[in-house]
Amino acid sequence: MKTEILPPADQLLLYMNRIYEYGMTTTSGGNISILDDNGDIWITPAGVDKGTLSSRDMVCVKANGDVQGVHRPSSELPFHRLIYAARPDLKAIVHAHPPALVAFSIVRQVPDTRLLPYERQICGPIGMAPYALPGSEELGKNIADVFRQGIQSVMLENHGVVVGAEDLFQAFQRFETLDFCARLEIEARRIGKPKLLTDGDYETMRNKTGDCIETFRREGMTTYEKECRRELCRLVHRAYKQKLFTSTQGTFSCRVEGNDFLITPYGADRKYVQPEDMVLVRDGKAEEGKMPSKSLPLHRFIYEKQPHVNAVLIAHPPHIMAFAVTDTLFDSRTIPESYILLRSTPKLDFDAVYQDPARTSETFTPSTPIAIVNNNCVIVAGRSLLEAFDRLEVAEYSAKSVLAATALGDIVHIDGERIKELEVAFKLDSQ
Repeated sequence: MKTEILPPADQLLLYMNRIYEYGMTTTSGGNISILDDNGDIWITPAGVDKGTLSSRDMVCVKANGDVQGVHRPSSELPFHRLIYAARPDLKAIVHAHPPALVAFSIVRQVPDTRLLPYERQICGPIGMAPYALPGSEELGKNIADVFRQGIQSVMLENHGVVVGAEDLFQAFQRFETLDFCARLEIEARRIGKPKLLTDGDYETMRNKTGDCIETFRREGMTTYEKECRRELCRLVHRAYKQKLFTSTQGTFSCRVEGNDFLITPYGADRKYVQPEDMVLVRDGKAEEGKMPSKSLPLHRFIYEKQPHVNAVLIAHPPHIMAFAVTDTLFDSRTIPESYILLRSTPKLDFDAVYQDPARTSETFTPSTPIAIVNNNCVIVAGRSLLEAFDRLEVAEYSAKSVLAATALGDIVHIDGERIKELEVAFKLDSQ
């Protein structure tokens, strides 16, 4: 779905609905805007319930100051105007108050985007604007002064965040990613000291394999492949709704026939990805005209070396990823479901996905269906898409429970004798 081709009012509605439904603002909080080619600012209205907005509620503030619409523009229009004046390259602005980012704002800190590989690239440098009265020219000047430095993500003291971009999707992606970084860092600090990526790690990522992939021209499509495409989309959309993915990060794949598999495309908005967007990979080549996920080599080797695996998921949900960015080990011996589905959960080095995907693929034996990659991701394998998705959910929910338990007391794991009982009862050794 190319949201940038929608009229400005429809774009505002689409993304404000996403922000509100995702729990990143309140009924009365937050505002977003678009600067169109005529120099007019389209902005969300003041005093209208975010849960009942329609495109007719959006307001157009003409370049000459005239206001068109049935409502008043957002009370924070002044800072939108001043940012656009300071940064002519920006055409969209998102401002909201996600709880995690508010937490950082009220301790006057910025989230660290060096916990995972792509977040620093997406968000860029993070600035901090001094506090001023909401809706005031002073606040607008404070924010615009930070944007004028070339920064595109600005925290507001005791307030929230403002991000800008060339279009509304990029602004939303930057905003969503910064919120994810804040949530991840908060969860990680509950169990240890977060570890940051080094310059060497970023260099490893830049030199990774899989950037140049051969293509093939496909002919025809089986009924089974069509079903796989629909199932992939259904679970990708669910993963986004469950906050297991962000809009552009997270990869699902499934085996189709032999070692052929379907994989999610690179860079596509996970909320709107469609069956026809999925990329077929055959003999390591991607179908012509499509860009597959950069993690394609790892998926390929898992399917080649692990015949029992028919689905591979790569994601970074914030609770299980708290263990990836700290030295704390994740132990699945919490409740029976967790151990049955997850078994042992080893940690792999950061470069495991990049340097030697063939060797990394050997990890995913029947007794090791999941692994955490330091400062990178969680990788889950399954005999079916649904089994792999279930494991991903269970990993995130189990990690969430462990993190919550740290506020209550010492964690008591299921003992060895009871673990053996589970292994016998559920025939885990034979899986």
